[in-house]
Parts: sequence; structure tokens; C-alpha cells
Amino acid sequence: MAKRWGKCDFKKMKELFERIEKLGAWDTDKFIRDMTNDIAALLLGKVKKNTPVGKKPKLGPKTIRVAGVSGRKRTFLSKDGAILEKYWAGYVGGNLRRNWTTTTITKSGNMYQIEVINETEYASYVEYGHRQTPGRYVPQLGKQLKSGWKKGKFMMTKSVAEVEAQVPGRIERQLTKMLAEALNAK
Repeated sequence: MAKRWGKCDFKKMKELFERIEKLGAWDTDKFIRDMTNDIAALLLGKVKKNTPVGKKPKLGPKTIRVAGVSGRKRTFLSKDGAILEKYWAGYVGGNLRRNWTTTTITKSGNMYQIEVINETEYASYVEYGHRQTPGRYVPQLGKQLKSGWKKGKFMMTKSVAEVEAQVPGRIERQLTKMLAEALNAK
């Protein structure tokens, strides 16, 4: 008389095998493009946050009141007021921050590339710093320059370092999520 060792239902095993086969047909190109867009959006948000916004200089009073010989008081535009009207009338800061954009994804070989760019002409000077002539009078500021080097803000450099630290974790979470959906699908 033969002993029975038990029953085995291979239905679940067959379903798992079918799900694993579907992973073979998984669109890796779409996944990589989605992750590239996600990382570029993250970098764009961080670099915009780190970009300084220009402000009008704090100058003295815009007008002054002067009493004449006859005792009548008249209002005149002060030197600082003239500077504000000539150079700063209608000024709205944030041009550098607003001009950050991304390009479309390009693929060459196995490499996917997307660029975060700023076409503002002075962006590199704000990023890396620039030389200036001490003692030079700048009429827009109404002051003389004091130092020979203006330090950069490194908004892109700092943002890239922050995002590079986050990328492996983001990719791992997306892969885990995708695998969990594929293997636990019913």
C-alpha cells in the first residue's frame, strides 16, 4: 500500500510564472524616460528654490522738502529718488529664477539625457561668481564697489549634489513599486 504525501496545487505557481513572463515584456524605455523626467523635475524645483531673486536697492528718501527764501516749501526729487526712477522704475525681480527650463529627452546609445538650462545672460556670473573693479561707482546702486570678487551662489551645483544623493532611492522605490504591482496583480 502506497502512502500519500499530500496535495499540490500548481495553479498559483502557473499564475506567478505568467506574471513573470509579463515582466519580460515590460517597457524599460518608458520606465527610464519617466524616471528621467521625474529626476529633471526634481532638479528644476530645487535649482529654482536655490536661485536668488534680485531686489531693488534700499536707498534714502525719494523726495526732499526745501523751504525757499520766501518761506514756501517745495518738494524735489532727491539723488536717491532720481536713481530709483532712472534705473529701477518698473523693476520686477526673479527673472533668473523664472528662466530655468528643461529640454526634451534625447537618447544616444544606452544614454538618456535631459538638460536643465537657464539662458539668462548673467546666469553663469551668479552661479560661479565674477570679478569686479573695487572703487568703481555703480549708478544703479548709488555706491562704489568694495571687493574685487563677488562670490557665486552655486545654485545649480548645490542642487545637483542634493538630487544625486536622492536618485538611487527614488529609482529603487519605483522599481519596487513596479515589481510589487506586477507580482501581486490579480
